Amino acid sequence: MSVIFDTAAVALPDRAAYWREAVCRTFVPLDVALLERSPAPATITSHRLGAVQVSLVQAGPQRIVRSENLIARGGKDRLTLALQRRGTARLVQDGRRVDLRPGTFAITDAGRPFAKEQGEAFALTAFHWPRSAVGVCDEDLRLLTARAFDTRGGTAALVAAYLERLSGTVGSLDPRIAGRLATTALDLLAVLAQEQRGGSVPTAPEAALATLVRVKDYILCHLGEPGLSPERIAAAHYVSVRYLHKLFRFEGVTVSRWIQAQRLDMCRRDLACPAAERTTVAAVAGRWGFVSASHFSRVFRAAYGISPREWQASRNGGSGPDPVVVHLSSRDCGPWGEARPPGGDVAA
Repeated sequence: MSVIFDTAAVALPDRAAYWREAVCRTFVPLDVALLERSPAPATITSHRLGAVQVSLVQAGPQRIVRSENLIARGGKDRLTLALQRRGTARLVQDGRRVDLRPGTFAITDAGRPFAKEQGEAFALTAFHWPRSAVGVCDEDLRLLTARAFDTRGGTAALVAAYLERLSGTVGSLDPRIAGRLATTALDLLAVLAQEQRGGSVPTAPEAALATLVRVKDYILCHLGEPGLSPERIAAAHYVSVRYLHKLFRFEGVTVSRWIQAQRLDMCRRDLACPAAERTTVAAVAGRWGFVSASHFSRVFRAAYGISPREWQASRNGGSGPDPVVVHLSSRDCGPWGEARPPGGDVAA
C-alpha cells in the first residue's frame, strides 16, 4: 500500500505547515522553509520495500535543514539517497558542498547536520533506510555522503539504473519479492562505498556486477520453482555455469547457498504470518521450492537454531516480520510518521 501526502486540497494559508509535517513524517525531523510566497501543490508518495522506503517527492522551491537539535529528536540512524529527476539542488554536509542536476544522486546521513536547498520546482526519488541495513562502516559512509554521483558511467550508473527500475515497479511488486530486491539495491551501495574507499574494484568489474544484479533478479522471480538450478540460471543469461559461479564468488557464497538463503528467508516470513497457523510447514516449504519437508526442516534449524514448527508456534498470532504501510492521518502516526497498528504501538 502507499502513503500519500498531497497539499492540493489544503487551504493555501495552511500548506506550508502541512508540508513541513509531511516531510518530517516521511523522513526524519527537519526544518523545512518554503521559498515561494504562494506555495504550489506538492506531493509525496511512498512505498515500503523491506528495509527501504521509496518516496517520490514533487514540490516547489524550498530549503531543509537538519540541525543538532533535530538530530537529538530522532532518526539519527537513517540514510537517504535522493535521485534528482527535475530541477537543481545544492547540498551541504561534512563541510562539503555539491550541486545536483537531473540524473545525479547524493546520499545524506541523518546522524550529522546537513542542509539542502531546492532553488526551483523539483522532482526526486528518495530511498530511505536504516544504516544497519547496509554492511558499511561509518568511515566508508562518510565517503558516500554529500557527494554528487554522476549516473552516466561507472558503478554510480549501475546503482542509479537499478534504483530507477526498482522505483518504477514498486507499486506492483509482491512485498516478499520486493524486500529481496531492496536487499540487492543495498548490496550495490556497499559496492559503491568500496569503490570510493579504494578506487575501482578490480575483482568485480562493472559488467560483472551488472550481470550479477540481473541474475539475482531472475533467481528471486523464480524462487518457488524446484527446478531452479545453476545450469538453468546460466542458460537464461547466456553465460557458462563456471562464469556464474565466478560471479557469486564476489559475494563470498555459492549460487546454491545464496538461493537456499533466500528461500529460507521467505519461508521464515510466511511461517510468521498470522494466517500461517492454518498452513502446514510442508506447504510453505513447497511454495518456495523445497521438494523435501524433512530436508527443509534440517536446513531451517541449521540456519535459525529452531525448527520450522517451533518458529511457527512462537509467532502464532503475531504481526509478522514486516511493517504494513497504510494511508495516514495525524491520529494514525507516531511522532515521525511511523504507522501505528491497531492497539497504538508503533510498527517496528
